[in-house]
Amino acid sequence: MTTLSAPGRLLAVLAAFDHRHPALSLTDISRRAGLTLTTAHRLVGALTDWGALERDADGVYHVGLRLWEIAALAPRGLALRQIALPYLEDLYEATHENVQMAVRDGSEVVYIEWISGRSAVGVRIQVGARWPLHATGVGLALLAHGDSASQEAYCSGPLAAFTPHTLTDGARLRRALAEVRRTGVAVSSRQVTDDALSVAAPVRGAGGTVVAAVSVVVPEHEAQVPALIPAVRLAALGISRALGWQPQTRTEPGT
Repeated sequence: MTTLSAPGRLLAVLAAFDHRHPALSLTDISRRAGLTLTTAHRLVGALTDWGALERDADGVYHVGLRLWEIAALAPRGLALRQIALPYLEDLYEATHENVQMAVRDGSEVVYIEWISGRSAVGVRIQVGARWPLHATGVGLALLAHGDSASQEAYCSGPLAAFTPHTLTDGARLRRALAEVRRTGVAVSSRQVTDDALSVAAPVRGAGGTVVAAVSVVVPEHEAQVPALIPAVRLAALGISRALGWQPQTRTEPGT
């Protein structure tokens, strides 16, 4: 069993919280972090005093606002959301469907914005949620524009299945990524749920590198993909330009 360093123990306490476990008792934190109750009590106390955790009237702990303040400084987080939001709102007004924006973190996408349509298809997404790259439209858009080595490593690895339609074959995934690069958009159908389809496009930063992806998610049975593609592309282009990218800028191979 690996012995955690002092910083590692602190991070283990914070990592005990996730979207399925947003509220934890001290015992829960101790178990999920792999720490003794005494150690967990000491670290939780320090994190609570600093504001990283908050304790409610029932003695249950939640992530504190101090962490939100720190996270807001991330260039791929709140700052990117603020630049992108007007274009995401325009995309929502054009479609009245779920609109999402995500960035890549290793082998996963992290959703940094989500606008929900009132009568749109239900999606298993919220801000801060993570999903494997191959299972979502935004993930395919991001993976397709990554470097070739990381693409090959990902395609060669295990690919989790969420529905019978999830891309779990490396050869099929490679072909899908090539199609994304050819067309400039990613279409992901029924990969996470059986009733949803997403159309996504990459967002480029000032140097031309893909830094994020934007998508619209619609009911699969009534999806009008040809009509959605121009709207999604326009939103991605608008965000890219706001980030300083010019379409005539020459991009690096594989970006």
